[in-house]
Amino acid sequence: MDPGFEADFRQFVVDRSGALFRTAYLLTGDRHAAEDLVQSALVKTAAKWRSLRDPVAIEGYVRRVMYHEQVSWWRRRSRVAEVSTGWLPDQIGDGHADVVDLRMVMRTALARLTPRQRTVLVLRYFEDLSETEIARLLGVRVGSVRSQIYRSLERLKKTAPELTTVREFG
Repeated sequence: MDPGFEADFRQFVVDRSGALFRTAYLLTGDRHAAEDLVQSALVKTAAKWRSLRDPVAIEGYVRRVMYHEQVSWWRRRSRVAEVSTGWLPDQIGDGHADVVDLRMVMRTALARLTPRQRTVLVLRYFEDLSETEIARLLGVRVGSVRSQIYRSLERLKKTAPELTTVREFG
């Protein structure tokens, strides 16, 4: 690359790499994949740098390259991931509406709890931490954790009795 063009390219990379990374992250959803995508697009841009003199055209070109690279990667990945099997995937059955209703009831019931009660329940039943671990993590006594769990479960039973028919808490 010509030294004059190289200096221009370096300045472009310094000035626009943050914005390009944000775009790449939105395309990929992963920090490391976004870094790879930006690097790949910049390599292709460096090869075409002489023909790209308009600053607006340069950034548009890089973004277009990132988009096409991501789409190509996605297509390759989806093609490889398809494997023919002898069975059909599960279909949405009649109970699907019940599961959705139960999730909505659970979300509403959890929203009615205090933040501490929600925190304790999430740590206990979703993160599967022991009462001792929760107490250490929150900086409270084990007895406080136990009472918060008890109160929150009782409150859930009162505000959403249909939850207790599915799985008994406690």
